[in-house]
Amino acid sequence: MKSVWWLLQQSALLAVSLYQAEQLRAIEPGEVLVVANRNLPDSLEVARHYCQLRQVPDANIVVLDLPTGEEMTREQFNIQLRGPLRSELQRRMTLPKVLLFVYGVPLRVGGIDYTESEKAAVAKIQKDIGITQKRLENAVKQVKELQEQGGLELQAAQQELKKAQSTMAELRRQEKRLINMSQAAVDNEMMLVLWEPYELKLFQPNPLHFRAPERLRQGKPPVMMTARLDGPTPAIAKRLVDDAIQVEARGLSGKVYIDARGLKFDPKKDDGYNYAAYDESFRETAQLLRDIAKMDVILDDKPETFPLNFGKDCALYGGWYSHAKFIDSLDFVQGAVAWHLASSEAVTLRRPSGQWCHNLLKRGVCATLGPVAEPFTAGFPKPEEFFGFLVSGEFTLVECYARTLNLTSWMCTLIGDPLYNPYKASPKLKSSQVWPSPKFSKFLAE
Repeated sequence: MKSVWWLLQQSALLAVSLYQAEQLRAIEPGEVLVVANRNLPDSLEVARHYCQLRQVPDANIVVLDLPTGEEMTREQFNIQLRGPLRSELQRRMTLPKVLLFVYGVPLRVGGIDYTESEKAAVAKIQKDIGITQKRLENAVKQVKELQEQGGLELQAAQQELKKAQSTMAELRRQEKRLINMSQAAVDNEMMLVLWEPYELKLFQPNPLHFRAPERLRQGKPPVMMTARLDGPTPAIAKRLVDDAIQVEARGLSGKVYIDARGLKFDPKKDDGYNYAAYDESFRETAQLLRDIAKMDVILDDKPETFPLNFGKDCALYGGWYSHAKFIDSLDFVQGAVAWHLASSEAVTLRRPSGQWCHNLLKRGVCATLGPVAEPFTAGFPKPEEFFGFLVSGEFTLVECYARTLNLTSWMCTLIGDPLYNPYKASPKLKSSQVWPSPKFSKFLAE
């Protein structure tokens, strides 16, 4: 007779295998829910265009009464978007996997207000930081002055410096916990639309990440995959699905351009989410796509970004760091997937600007991603993981994003047809050949 413990173990293993099988099953058009803005005629037109081309049922279009600008307040978000969409999802017999927000749905949700006690706590911490900063400066000055003398006075000064540094580090940690960074990309916040109230001041680890521990999903409602069919104009938003369907039929072909910065990564010291770690991930992208996928890869590992008119026939681009200053360095093939890692590159998609997302879409790119505000590097997918899964042809665009995005309730948004699979007809490697990046790093929530 089997023990109760054995039966529980087998049930857990079955649940995990069923979950993994469900994750690997291809997304069907009927599993995409398309969200449009009633107050902008172009929004509904883009939604219908998408559903017609991708054979998404008309019943999967949800039209909501939303502001027509790119930003909405937290109150508007809760009352006009999150609440109605949550109710819509809960009433459906079958839960969709993907929420697709189209042109006209606001891009960014504003933050929550500080309470009076929070304001006082932040003010106190910042005052203490100011005092400690002066203490730190005095300690550094004293150590320099006593360095030649040596002796007990130098040792005392060095000890004071260590104490000041330790105090400052602790104050910065406290400040980080108090600072209200609750603004977010609408799409990223809506990944958790079915969750009960959660902490908004920072972010939540992404339970859909391919390395996420099971504890992030246990006892939690489903997490939605999200994307956005959007751009500078409604015509560009429509083109994203037009191009995706045409390219899927033949497979995406062209060169890979990777623009790293030459930052040295030390796995013994770096946590896997700082600048050096992401630079290493860009280099690992080039290595994976060149050596394993046998693609034509151009890697630049110097601090400067690609210059104007640098290259042609670009199918995939990943690089950094030219903040809000788009550089027209590449000619893109139809269906290209390209993104630039820098702060605030999706602050606006409609208004003329130097942001990369806006300009990449104007230059003909089929899919991109970027943050609506300051994201920290951890707010981006690791390049090697994202591009590696993409060229495997085993996953759609939205799955590659959801599997590699580290954070939810944060700043990043994916722009493109969620069902786009540019390498389905011509896979370059197996997903099992994509390694966690950079090597030896852990998932954020481990």
